[in-house]
Amino acid sequence: MPAPRFPTSISESNDGGDADGTAGSDADADADEDANTDVASGTDGDSSSGSMRAYRIAYDGTDYHGFQRQPSVPTVEGAIFAALRSLEVFDPDADDGTGSAVRPAGYAAAGRTDKGVSAIAQTIAFEAPDWLTPRALNGELPADVRAWAVADAPEGFHATHHARNREYTYHLYAPLEGGTDGSTPGGDPKRRPPSSPPVPPADAARVDDERIQTACRALSGEHDYHNLAADDDPDRTERSLTIEATRDGDYLVCTVEADGFARQLVRRLVSLVREIGAGDSPLEKVDRVLADEPLPGPEGVGPAPPEPLVLTGVEYPDPLEFRVDPVAAESARDVFGARSVERETGARVAGQLAAGVDTQDVDSSLE
Repeated sequence: MPAPRFPTSISESNDGGDADGTAGSDADADADEDANTDVASGTDGDSSSGSMRAYRIAYDGTDYHGFQRQPSVPTVEGAIFAALRSLEVFDPDADDGTGSAVRPAGYAAAGRTDKGVSAIAQTIAFEAPDWLTPRALNGELPADVRAWAVADAPEGFHATHHARNREYTYHLYAPLEGGTDGSTPGGDPKRRPPSSPPVPPADAARVDDERIQTACRALSGEHDYHNLAADDDPDRTERSLTIEATRDGDYLVCTVEADGFARQLVRRLVSLVREIGAGDSPLEKVDRVLADEPLPGPEGVGPAPPEPLVLTGVEYPDPLEFRVDPVAAESARDVFGARSVERETGARVAGQLAAGVDTQDVDSSLE
């Protein structure tokens, strides 16, 4: 599996750019995907003076309880604030008498991601001193949270409210019906070749790609997704979005774009698409889900697991010229590339165990 690609330059304008399917609303604490409300609350602290700057942040969400700061549990935002305090970018002892948590002056983030969700294009902005480069910030961040690009932002810029488009990518394990070339490993399972695909669980559902594509087309457009969200507010559930699924071996890479997302909307969309693709639900269920009437409990659609979800883009209407810090980007590639190898190695070991557990020489099988 290749290491994540961090570009050498980014230009965002009204013509388009990265999108985020985020973070403003899918977290254990709050939301898994939306960002129409400010994700940070608290008192602005002294940022040692500076101008408004935006930073691109990539992180592996595996060990975090979501992005948004929470008491007593590790979060990505908590790690960022700890780094900024260490760098004396803001005064952690500042207090306006309200008892609110302190944050850097002007701080906001593009959105919130849920526990286990990762990001490559999370965007935070605040009044930062000129010397605060991505590599300087990385010097105080944990290895699995990496700043990698920075942009000068206009006065009054708000990373949450000014985001016009967000993109999420979900890596859905969904083998085709009838299998694919090489989808069933051959040869001695104790000596599986390096290129062997995963050994699926016995109950792994296989999908029909035509049904998948039909479901994606039906779910795209302008709708009220109240039956696929943890929110009841129509301002958050009424969206114009697109969902696309691209086949990549035994996986479907599902990309969802919109200006924002209600809580758990992305993961419930993926879950519904998988249900239909596997034949567990009829195509007509899309019409039922998008109808005004609420779905009764047994017909509800639960969220897909959070770990395969990545916030892959956030786009802003005002031109933001992100400058990639080559040292910081190289650090990110090294960290996440090493994790990719580590996890692929673990997958190979688990695959060998799954394939070889019943092939050892034994006298007989229990009936």
